[in-house]
Amino acid sequence: MAIVIFSSILIFSLYLAVRSSSKAKKGNMEDYLVGGRSFNGFILFFLAIGEVYSIGTIIGFPGGIYAKGVGYGLWFLGYILLAYPIGYFLAPLIWRAGKKYNAMTAPDLFKSHFKSRPLELIVACSYLIFLIPWGQLQFEGLNVALNALGFNLSPSLAVFIAGVIAYLYISVSGVKAPAIISILKDILLFAAIIIVGVAAFRNLDGVHNLFSAAKSHGTSLSFTNTSDLTFSVTTIIFQAVAFYCLPFIVTVVFTSKSEKTIKRAQRFMPLYMLMYPFLIASSYFALVGLPNVDNPNHAFIATAIELLPSWVVGIVAAGAALSGLLVLAITSLVVGGIFTRNLMPGIPENKQRKWSQFVVIGYLLISMVLTVGMPSLMLHLVNTAYFGFGQILPGLLAILFSKSATAKGVGAGIIAGITVALFLQFTGISVFAINNGLVALVFNFVVTIIVSLLTASKVRLLTPMVNIK
Repeated sequence: MAIVIFSSILIFSLYLAVRSSSKAKKGNMEDYLVGGRSFNGFILFFLAIGEVYSIGTIIGFPGGIYAKGVGYGLWFLGYILLAYPIGYFLAPLIWRAGKKYNAMTAPDLFKSHFKSRPLELIVACSYLIFLIPWGQLQFEGLNVALNALGFNLSPSLAVFIAGVIAYLYISVSGVKAPAIISILKDILLFAAIIIVGVAAFRNLDGVHNLFSAAKSHGTSLSFTNTSDLTFSVTTIIFQAVAFYCLPFIVTVVFTSKSEKTIKRAQRFMPLYMLMYPFLIASSYFALVGLPNVDNPNHAFIATAIELLPSWVVGIVAAGAALSGLLVLAITSLVVGGIFTRNLMPGIPENKQRKWSQFVVIGYLLISMVLTVGMPSLMLHLVNTAYFGFGQILPGLLAILFSKSATAKGVGAGIIAGITVALFLQFTGISVFAINNGLVALVFNFVVTIIVSLLTASKVRLLTPMVNIK
């Protein structure tokens, strides 16, 4: 029964994708990538939430707590809570910049504001490098959801099916299909998490018993040392300030029809945090009742299978799968847009959509190969991708607020930040247990400021978005 429910929901999502194509403007790249900048607050809310609460939330978050303890979950909660107020002020300015420059990708902003082709290439390549692990993250989560249902698919076949569905979502109408499907996804996701969490609480007779049982099984309900606390706090800070540098979040912001629409949607986004106590409950139930789960990322689905009827498990798995598929679809769309508009700017706009779809196929294939050949804990992948995305922050802030930052300064800062982040990551060096991305970001800011001061006399002052009405 679970398989029937699961399959029916996925088929219905494809139907919604096809229906959305009736309103699409064929050949119009702005309509394809950013929905013609026409989304109202209702659609924008669900699309933005869909990018925040992905497969990493429903699969990776419980898996991280199951494997690493509470510290692995607190930063996840903290950075999202801090990102919302930051976004309330930054996102409208990002939209303003996108509107002024007719930008459809994040690198478009840098190209138009700084009038620099080299900086455009630096930003575009930086994004593309770190979008690979983001795609891998979604594929790994989808693989978990499919196999937990008893499909017993090989990893290769599971990621192939997921890739085909993600491609179908965006091939028919671009960003509009994921926007419509995100409403269905969010309803299923929220319901699934609450249902599993309530079942976990009831099975162990309440909150107190659940947490007591988890503690008795060896889980840590608090930070065990100063290093863990330092890492969690600095990770919260880094990922919160870097959140609106994520290329697919920038794309979602561009889809809004106005700055006021963005602010209205932002006000309600923290309501989704109500799901996390239920996710924690499912994690602790798995620790107590399912201590021998082979893969930590199976913790949530395994709890659902243990506690719920088969048809409800189908709904839970469908919510998880749609979460990954939608983020994968938007990420693929962003990759296609960056490649065709920023790496190959000579392509006429009326042919960019066709080229973008070819690029999407290539991106999905690369992500599939990495998922099958190099599986790893999903939250680690998110952290690695954030290292790269976060290094765009000084440049983005320069566009929004600075008159004197230069293209050479911003470009040098990005290169320095990414180099430091990757060096720390691959050598395993820790700087007082501070998040590697934050350490790299400090280097980035210093280099950006110094190089901008040295080159400012050779360029004209720019008008930041905060001064444009």
